[in-house]
Amino acid sequence: MTTTAEPGPVDLHLAARRIAAHVLRTPLLRIPAATPELLLKAEHLQHGGSFKMRGAANAVLALKARHIVTGSSGNHGIALAGLAAELGIRLTVVLAAGANQAKAALIRALGADTIGVAGGVGERDAAARALAAETGAVFVPSSDHPLVVAGQGTVGAEILADAPDADAVYVPTGGGGLLAGVCLAARDHPVRVVGVEPAAMPRYARSLAAGRPLCLPSRDTVADGLRCQRPGTVPYPIVRDRVDDMVTVSDTDVLAAMDLLHRCGIRAEPSGAVALAGALRERGRGRSVAVVSGGNTTAALRAATARHHLEEIP
Repeated sequence: MTTTAEPGPVDLHLAARRIAAHVLRTPLLRIPAATPELLLKAEHLQHGGSFKMRGAANAVLALKARHIVTGSSGNHGIALAGLAAELGIRLTVVLAAGANQAKAALIRALGADTIGVAGGVGERDAAARALAAETGAVFVPSSDHPLVVAGQGTVGAEILADAPDADAVYVPTGGGGLLAGVCLAARDHPVRVVGVEPAAMPRYARSLAAGRPLCLPSRDTVADGLRCQRPGTVPYPIVRDRVDDMVTVSDTDVLAAMDLLHRCGIRAEPSGAVALAGALRERGRGRSVAVVSGGNTTAALRAATARHHLEEIP
């Protein structure tokens, strides 16, 4: 599979088998404070604290690289760092300006190198690609790769296996790897697929309206994992051909959804609450599943970093 080929259902099935020993099959949860028709896909319980472990594991295991470079807002880097430590792989993670420093600290605690660059996600990924080419490393982007998309698609496959009668699936959307993966899993299923973006960065909503990928200026949002400036080359056509709706949510909506999750004992970071924020805006539209995509809160990150530092003490 090349980095420009569009993955298909067979690639998703291969990914599920390939990553089975490295990921959890996360449950669907109900929260008492919401409608009983709303379920949550608990990817905050995933290894590495987010769904990113799925795509990272599929790419790493398939490519069999010994030195990897990536650009990451944090969770993809954390997932790769955990895998690199386990498999003896050298990893360098390039971080954009304003990257979450607690996530960066955990990446380093797991044994990876980090490099900061000025600018936004576009500049970050360009620097990571250049570094990979210069050093002979393999570049594994956070979303724009067919192996990553196929790995993320296992989230959608599990949702549809566990809730085949779901009317809608709400998916947080940054670079679009997870949304494309869910679209891939739902290609021949009648479920409504809804991408949810921060209102500050509606790159897919605007691109789909324009009929071509657009690059938006970098803007701040509490959903730090969803700051990608443009749709990925691999995810965009998959999303274009299958997604039913794109919904935008404000930072206030996201924080309210995160607070609801926390009150129900579900550890979610802001990016992890984005899909629920979108689902709550459309309450009453049938049985729905919202993906809680990550649980790497500041407290959880600090605890994990401290734990790894302690493990290094002889």
